[in-house]
Amino acid sequence: MKGKRLSAFALAGAMSGALASGLISSGAALADPLTVSNWDGYMAPDAIAKFNEASGNTAELVLHATNEEIMGKIIASGGKGYDVVFVSSPFAEVLFQMGLTEPLDHAKIPNLANLYPEATELKHDPGNTFSVPYAWGTTGLCYRSDLVEGTPDSWFNLLAPVDALKGKVTMLATDRWLLGAGFLAKGYSVNETDPAKLAEVRDLLIAAKKTLLAYDDTTFYSKLVSGEALLVEAWDGWCNYGIAENADIRYVVPKEGSDLWADTMVILKASENKDAAHAFINFILDAENHRWAAENILYKVPNKPAMEGLAPELLTQFPNMAMTPSELMAHEQLRNVGEAQRDYSRIVSEIMASN
Repeated sequence: MKGKRLSAFALAGAMSGALASGLISSGAALADPLTVSNWDGYMAPDAIAKFNEASGNTAELVLHATNEEIMGKIIASGGKGYDVVFVSSPFAEVLFQMGLTEPLDHAKIPNLANLYPEATELKHDPGNTFSVPYAWGTTGLCYRSDLVEGTPDSWFNLLAPVDALKGKVTMLATDRWLLGAGFLAKGYSVNETDPAKLAEVRDLLIAAKKTLLAYDDTTFYSKLVSGEALLVEAWDGWCNYGIAENADIRYVVPKEGSDLWADTMVILKASENKDAAHAFINFILDAENHRWAAENILYKVPNKPAMEGLAPELLTQFPNMAMTPSELMAHEQLRNVGEAQRDYSRIVSEIMASN
């Protein structure tokens, strides 16, 4: 969904004995080369090598910087050249609606049993028929508790800051999260499509722009660490990067709520390596492998044994990592908004062009 960064936490244990434990089924089909597309740093650096060693495959990793980039490539090629792709759930939903995803054979992914029950009930794909969630979380307020008076608890703390915070606030620039802050502040759906409500939120965000330091999707936590910013809109995992460098940084979900975002794995219908693709997803869902994401990129994963194996001190240092699946599911999941996406893009352009 976003750019990724590794933390200092150690890589989880090795996967030797994967074949013997039944993690990956043996078979000639697994010798077919596999192409996995993912964001940089979003899985263990040696995950592909370990999968290849355990399966006898010759899988390779290719990188994409954004959902939009990989979607353009998939749509242009019909999915040819890719097998397993990591995309955020609204984009997985689009691929499914376009007929580009392969129905998942659950018998070939026994580690689906590691998922929390809630992770099988995500609105974009109940029952995990075409996608498997890899990470999930919230968007909220990340702030310097030592430099901000009180506890920010509303999206309006961001959109209409007190004088002491003016020029010290950043917002995410990506359209779903920029608009999402306005939607939530007004009590609207994070998937709002009503033109009148879109216009209302546009005007709210144009007014808010005058109080901002910047729109920032990548360095906002560094601005908090340095003190250049005091309050930022942040994905929970990225706020954790700031917390890792300054213990006075805090994360809070505003009282009006958050979106529930999920990054997923899909197999493309054009894949010529479907057995190997299923085996790779099964490999990632092994508790030790999946735990790597929680320990190293500080995002919650929807894998029950993986999360239960986290060190207690990690949850103490990064309290949002302890959010339960039921707490996450209380928020509205980001969904594909169809033709309204054009309106989203137009409105964001208008906000950016405003004085």
